[in-house]
Amino acid sequence: MDKKFYITTPIFYPNANLHLGHAYVTTLCDVIARYHRLVGDKTYFLTGSDENAQTVIQGAIKAGEDIHAFRDRMVEGFAALFKRLDISYDQFIRTSDEQMHWPGAKRLWEKMAAAGDIYKKEYEGLYCVGHEAFITEKELVDGKCPDHGTVPERTKEENYFFRLSKYTAPIKSKIESDELEILPQSRKNEILALLDEGLQDVSFSRPKAKVPVGIPVPGDDSQVMYVWCDALSNYITALGYGRDDALYKEFWPADVHVIGKDILRFHAAIWPGMLLSAGVPLPKRLLVHGLIRSGGKKMSKTLGNVIDPQELLEEYGTDALRYYLARHISPFEDGDITREHFKEVYNADLANGLGNLASRIMQLAQMHLSEGTRPEAVGFPKEYTEPLEQFEVNKAVEYVWQCIAALDHKITETQPFKVVKENPEQGKKIILELTQELYIIGRMLNPFMPATNEAIKKAVVENKKPENLFPRKD
Repeated sequence: MDKKFYITTPIFYPNANLHLGHAYVTTLCDVIARYHRLVGDKTYFLTGSDENAQTVIQGAIKAGEDIHAFRDRMVEGFAALFKRLDISYDQFIRTSDEQMHWPGAKRLWEKMAAAGDIYKKEYEGLYCVGHEAFITEKELVDGKCPDHGTVPERTKEENYFFRLSKYTAPIKSKIESDELEILPQSRKNEILALLDEGLQDVSFSRPKAKVPVGIPVPGDDSQVMYVWCDALSNYITALGYGRDDALYKEFWPADVHVIGKDILRFHAAIWPGMLLSAGVPLPKRLLVHGLIRSGGKKMSKTLGNVIDPQELLEEYGTDALRYYLARHISPFEDGDITREHFKEVYNADLANGLGNLASRIMQLAQMHLSEGTRPEAVGFPKEYTEPLEQFEVNKAVEYVWQCIAALDHKITETQPFKVVKENPEQGKKIILELTQELYIIGRMLNPFMPATNEAIKKAVVENKKPENLFPRKD
């Protein structure tokens, strides 16, 4: 049986343009998906937009636009950025899609209700619109949400609730045993500490009068499904859960949900609780990445340190940004980026490093080899595959750059440009070896830098010097 691999990004609110954090998590998922395709796994890669949210309504009001037109425009912006980033997703799910998403979300609700886990009650609490969640007094810092720096709204309303408290013990057991694996360990410890306190039942609907978009609660049109109940189900509705479940049967459970640490609680507590209630298998693991800072500080317009991914793409190109995100941002810890460091890395690693190496080798090949070479697609070394299997993308890129340095060193040692004059046959043999090793490096670059991989492969096979891959930036 073919090995399958199903990977998901979080789905993003179309309330503003995507920032570097969104670009990072989507590129990280793309790298992992491309690797699994490269080694022959049957791979499905899902991303999308979370549209039935108060933040989106507020974004439309602020822009003075109709909510549907606003969402469509923002989602077009997502698609444009993902195209520039060379993101190879198999499906883009929209939670506003009444054909693709709503049937499965309703089916999941009905299963939870049938298990006796949905009930109605009046509730008063503090609501953070940024989180789209009720938060407690003890979570506040100086009366504000610590993540968004906003004062939550005091809200009193009658909602449907989900008996999440009932699932504290089984969720804890599955996380402790790694049946639901959480990476890195620090995030696993964080969610286990929360589970030790005991989970509280959570609000699962909002009055339609307050949130006019969203999926009507089955059997009660006066309420719409609460954004997290609706949004989390995308991971199975996209596969056809609740309508045509061929993809669902093939790919669920997910091999990995990749998420930011700010949404850990929703994915490691609420989502498993929902699935346990509905009798649906749990995903295999959560990969929880950190934040991207700039100059050691959180990016903010006030500090003037916000870096727009579109600007970097415009100036340096797709593969340069993909390379930086893959190598210089750890999947497990907070990362840092500045324009100065980006330029430094670009010139050192790409312009003077990989670009210069490919140019030198292919110039020799063009001059001294009569035709291109068709190297065999040999297997990959464990120094490359093992980190990628463990999602340590940065380590795999580092290994490829060790290979680049070794190949550079080989040219210095063997001096093929001299040998080929004194002993043409021996010189050609060395040059052929160099082109084959360059081809192997190109293949290993496939997940991180797909266009560069294609350019190197084409150059080797057609025996021509590639266009200047990475022009130096002064």
